[in-house]
Amino acid sequence: MPAETPEERELERKRVELARLTDRLAELESELTTLQIQLAAFEERYLQQVGRRYAELDAILADIAVIEAAEAPLSSELHARAEAAKERARASDEAVRGLSNQACRTVPDPALKALFRQVAKQIHPDLATDDVERLRREELMREANLAYAAGDRDRLQRVLHEWQTDPAAVTADGTAGELVRIIRRIAQTERRISELERRLEEVKSSDLFHLMMDTEKAKRQNRDLLSEMAREIDKQIAAARARLGRLRGACA
Repeated sequence: MPAETPEERELERKRVELARLTDRLAELESELTTLQIQLAAFEERYLQQVGRRYAELDAILADIAVIEAAEAPLSSELHARAEAAKERARASDEAVRGLSNQACRTVPDPALKALFRQVAKQIHPDLATDDVERLRREELMREANLAYAAGDRDRLQRVLHEWQTDPAAVTADGTAGELVRIIRRIAQTERRISELERRLEEVKSSDLFHLMMDTEKAKRQNRDLLSEMAREIDKQIAAARARLGRLRGACA
């Protein structure tokens, strides 16, 4: 059996390196997508339980600000406060009304997550070696992301099968050419890993993520943080309604 050439030994080392990086890339892709789905589902819960109440409170406070501004027509501060209150109420209302246009999201189960990771590991666009292959991979990866977000296992499996039977999935022969392709894939994969790590850090530094973590921590303590917030806002709504009633009574 002929001894391995230096090129063949280097190719094997690069294959091992690429396999490690591809595993890390798939792991990060899965983590980011899963976290985005979790945050979207949590945001809907938050808007349902807390956001709707904030929208109601903002609307009442806007009415109060408008009445106070009308009673002091020369006060630019009160008029500016009234405009800001109306804008806040409008934004809160739009955020809540957007719920009716969103499908209910569920957190993916571990088996679906594992399947998605397998798909990402095989067809991720950053594994492409030319523009044509990248376009094909991007098309399939978009389909995979949609299937994963929808919790559609069959659709995700079809994406994987479509790639595995695609001619673009076949690698060409030749040690030198393969070595060049793998070196390029390593560079692409490293860039994508850095980008995903940055995006994950951004998501994990968001207020919504911290609120979700606080809610999970409270749950482990047998507390429902969102319900606690809702009850507190209900008190503020009651106080604001009483104040609005007094103002309207004084203006009558």
